[in-house]
Amino acid sequence: MKQNSYEIQPNGKYGFLQVTPTPSAEEINRFYAEEFYSSDYKNFNNSSLEVQVADREFMEGTWRDQACEIELQLGKPLSEIELLDVGCGWAQSLLHFKKLGVSCYGFDPASEAVEYANAQGVNVKHCGVETMNVFDNKRFDVVMLNNVLEHLADPIRVLTEIRESVIKENGLIIITVPNEFNAFQMAAQKLHNLEQWWVSPPAHLNYFSRSTLQNLLSGCGFENGPAMSSFPLELFLLMGDNYVGNRETGKECHKRRVQFELNLRKLGEEKTLKKFYQSLAEVNLGRQITCYAKAI
Repeated sequence: MKQNSYEIQPNGKYGFLQVTPTPSAEEINRFYAEEFYSSDYKNFNNSSLEVQVADREFMEGTWRDQACEIELQLGKPLSEIELLDVGCGWAQSLLHFKKLGVSCYGFDPASEAVEYANAQGVNVKHCGVETMNVFDNKRFDVVMLNNVLEHLADPIRVLTEIRESVIKENGLIIITVPNEFNAFQMAAQKLHNLEQWWVSPPAHLNYFSRSTLQNLLSGCGFENGPAMSSFPLELFLLMGDNYVGNRETGKECHKRRVQFELNLRKLGEEKTLKKFYQSLAEVNLGRQITCYAKAI
């Protein structure tokens, strides 16, 4: 499978898809430090501070769910948890967890985002992803990688290093990645005669499903736990709302997706929402996949 000058090939051991040839670590770090958060590029991703602040109420629902799962999985209160967020960006999730009593740490290659996080009183370091051990051999109860693993040149090395030197024994790793090449996405591509718009090197170098991500976690020394999807945005494409390349349509679809989730939460249907997203994850559907796993 080719996309411009790149090929997309399955990893022979775990099945997730990878871009070849792989850009160097220096090229990847430079892309995120100089372009990903820039005024030119941020309009094409959801990592700008403005976008994250606008979606705060929506995201807080996800963070509350994660906080509950952390307490459930580790069996201790949040006030006793030390959490590392790899590639924390503008530290919005860390600020939320800090309010809940979690001891929060993070690192990111974008200096502007790190300066913002430090100004908010969060312990965040400015560095790339050459190593995960950036806090002087400190081990954490929870390690989070939120929309990070798809960007890394060598996700196997990163997860292995986290298991060996960053996370505590029986600690919890939480990974969220885009759920690419899923059945709804592929059907929508055919329906609208589109290119594979989700293939976007050098931004995204790896492409996961729930099953391939759990295969990778298991192979790197983790025991898989719950998995959750997010709302399957491709449903809008299959219903005729083609948001690919159309920012206004995309914004409207996102708004409807947000309203769906907020309404269920306001009506006290969080458990129903959780079951819905768990069911989607089981069949590798949903826009994103979040996997929880313990270091063993």
